[in-house]
Amino acid sequence: MEYVMGRSLGNPDTGRAARANKVTSRSDLFPRLIAMQKLADAQNFAVYRLSGAGLPSKQRLTCELENWGPANPGFAKAFADAYGEAMIEHLDKSLLPMAWAGGHDRAAPGLDGIAPFMSRLKDGLLPFSGIAFPVRLGAVGNGFVVFSGDDIDPPSDMVVELHARSCQVMIDLLSLDERRAATAEALSEREIACLQLAGDGRISEEIADKLGLSVHTVNAYLGSATIKLDSVNRIQAIAKAIRLGYIS
Repeated sequence: MEYVMGRSLGNPDTGRAARANKVTSRSDLFPRLIAMQKLADAQNFAVYRLSGAGLPSKQRLTCELENWGPANPGFAKAFADAYGEAMIEHLDKSLLPMAWAGGHDRAAPGLDGIAPFMSRLKDGLLPFSGIAFPVRLGAVGNGFVVFSGDDIDPPSDMVVELHARSCQVMIDLLSLDERRAATAEALSEREIACLQLAGDGRISEEIADKLGLSVHTVNAYLGSATIKLDSVNRIQAIAKAIRLGYIS
């Protein structure tokens, strides 16, 4: 059985949860980030994307979403200035979350219980403690989800849970970007139908029988959809069609 983006292609019902949680704008991500903030027992969050390979490290982190608000003016830039270089260097080598202790609380976050899951940034550079979860999605979509506050010290199982949710947030951000940048040549209804059935694990002969088409026509639709989605094969086209919301 094949898998794409953590979804079994052999089960036609597995896309129902994805449809229920489909992200159509960045505002859809805020409730999820607030929920993650509560799990981390943090006061603030920020999502950074990595861009501009030729720029200095601290300028490559672009804050996409945050709720530091007017009480912490300039904190997004201050964070990038303080830890940008170290975080980008870390992302090239490891996906372990990174923790730091702020100037107000040099003992937190503690590492006794979560040492196997955590790397340490230099303490005391910022007023507040925090945890940064690195996400690496390939050539694009790399970045961090950051939580800050006082006495942040989640248990190890919560660290793993927050990291998994951070990855999904970055995947959804990438999906939104791809949707905006998608070619004006949209997929046709037939191309979408063929991709959906292929994503459900059907082979070309089964798709042809289901849609009342010839196998040659089905393969032509799948081929044109693959080209439109700028993909190298059918599996990659299915994965991208899922991210773009064409199929589930």
